[in-house]
Amino acid sequence: MTATAHAAVPSRAGVAPAWAAVRTRVGLVVLLLVLAGVGWWWTVHEMRGMDGGPWTDLGTFGWFIGVWAVMMAAMMFPSVAPTVALYSRLTRARSLALPLLFTSGYLLTWAAVGALAFGIAVGGGSFAGGVLSWDRAGRWVAGVTLIVAAVYEWTPLKDQCLGKCRTPLGFLLGAWRDGPGGAVGMGVRHGAWCVGCCWALMASLFALGVMSIAWMAVVAGLIALEKLVPWRRVALYGTTAVLGVVGVLLLASPGALPGLTIPGTGSMPGMSPMSQMETPAKQVPASKPMPAAPMPRSGMGTSHMGP
Repeated sequence: MTATAHAAVPSRAGVAPAWAAVRTRVGLVVLLLVLAGVGWWWTVHEMRGMDGGPWTDLGTFGWFIGVWAVMMAAMMFPSVAPTVALYSRLTRARSLALPLLFTSGYLLTWAAVGALAFGIAVGGGSFAGGVLSWDRAGRWVAGVTLIVAAVYEWTPLKDQCLGKCRTPLGFLLGAWRDGPGGAVGMGVRHGAWCVGCCWALMASLFALGVMSIAWMAVVAGLIALEKLVPWRRVALYGTTAVLGVVGVLLLASPGALPGLTIPGTGSMPGMSPMSQMETPAKQVPASKPMPAAPMPRSGMGTSHMGP
């Protein structure tokens, strides 16, 4: 990296350098936000009627990875935009090529996480059998997952990883590599820090229903709160409170959680039977061969991890 690039942004801690870069790379930030918006639009369309609640079946590998990548773009691009803008400013180039390669590397890391999550889901379902069904251990595992995520907010590892995401200047200067390959590699490494920061929040999304647009929005909002709000303590207390309260409600009174689809009912708390009948359901691509018998077109059964 050149000396002039080092001098372009003062080496000071805090979120200020990234937000200063946002003001000088408005077009790039707008592009990332537009891509996130398109991702949300596509995800809402693709997942309509697919929310089966906690531990929803993930379908086939190829279908899930494609949906997961779009989901990550929708959820993560707004919060990573300041880092991408700062990277772009440090390159001292107006071209979008390198920043978009950096973003692609970042997304590649999250795609790998999706592949790992799919493997854990399939392996866990095969090993545990029906233990993870909602009326057995599924509800309790989901609640404990949320509580573990709340506790993780206070660990040194979370603090270190979140620091790399909130104040990315030190990471960018220390990990700098020139050229297109360097851009992708830096994006992959920054994505790894982001995974360390957000893995528990993503596990919470699976515990609440990975196909739920409402819970996707909640988790994306918590991620943005942690990474973008200047008051770090406020974000910490707020995220912990949300995760803890939702976790306790899952254990004690899941029906009190608005937006939660209770497995086996195919409906959210408060939905009337008539509204359930009027809401069409969409079939998740099956991960196993389906029987040859024809299926009715008017609805679908809710499937979950495990037989």
